[in-house]
Amino acid sequence: MSQPAVTIHPYFKIHPGQLDAARALLPRFVAQTTSEPACRFYDFTINGDTVACREGYDGAEGTLAHLANVGDLLGEMMKISDLARLEIHGPAAELAKLKGPLADYQPAWFEYVCGLER
Repeated sequence: MSQPAVTIHPYFKIHPGQLDAARALLPRFVAQTTSEPACRFYDFTINGDTVACREGYDGAEGTLAHLANVGDLLGEMMKISDLARLEIHGPAAELAKLKGPLADYQPAWFEYVCGLER
């Protein structure tokens, strides 16, 4: 079986009056991500004025490739929102590869312990 995915969980607090603009960006993020072979899953949910993304990748390399791929869209999202919280979950060895490149985002790091994957 493959190793557990590296998962990213960003929470964007949308600026007042910008929820429709944020909603319009979400399908563009999904369309941009569909070509990524290391992406295991990718989806968005909304709670009031908070947009959450649930995304999983094969290792740190897949994670970094995704961030490079959607960089322009992420820049657009950051103009209409604040990054309220960012969680990165995964195996310790993969997290270690991400700590330098993602340090500016100040994520909360969650080390994989055990689980079930089907």
